[in-house]
Amino acid sequence: MIPRSELGRVGTTDPVRVYYLPVIGAMYRKRVDLCLELCRQGEKVLEVGFGSGLTFLSMADKYRQIYGLDMDSDIAHVTRYFKEKGLDVNLLNGNVLDMPYEDNTFDTVILISILEHLQPDVLNKAAGEIKRVLRTGGQVVIGVPVERPLMTLLFLMIGYNIRKYHFSTHQQVMDAMGSAMKEDRIEALQSIFGRLYLAGSFNKI
Repeated sequence: MIPRSELGRVGTTDPVRVYYLPVIGAMYRKRVDLCLELCRQGEKVLEVGFGSGLTFLSMADKYRQIYGLDMDSDIAHVTRYFKEKGLDVNLLNGNVLDMPYEDNTFDTVILISILEHLQPDVLNKAAGEIKRVLRTGGQVVIGVPVERPLMTLLFLMIGYNIRKYHFSTHQQVMDAMGSAMKEDRIEALQSIFGRLYLAGSFNKI
């Protein structure tokens, strides 16, 4: 994790400060950990929707080259921050529906809480684009919230009405990815109320 005292230096284009809040912050960190645990080692990893680069320091233990694609992130600012940490990252602004990478480039593509923001009718296009940039035998790791009343309430507690931003359900996301690639593992973040979050790994075969 990026030290809390350094958040201002790395930028705040994503809700990164939520990760340091009591109680709810622990849940946010667990969903990221759930996704990272599914990542295998390799040469190149691409995170789509990297925001402030919250995962980069952890992924550096598994991959030699870290790439990132984000629609809004301040590329120069985030790159400079991680370079000061001794980590060279390759970042671009762009969209998962039209990624600026060659075919068969990455060992892993990871998207944490990204695909639910897409309309259902473009999920298959996103899955196809992810598959295109993956090498044969590579994996995509996705994280997606399971919408239920508790999840909606937790988001409202931080001033975030998910109905304004989440257009696709977890099932629609998983179905789209499963239609493009082979399902490997699905892990769930559980609570006494049931599943709150799903992390899935799919392989390009």
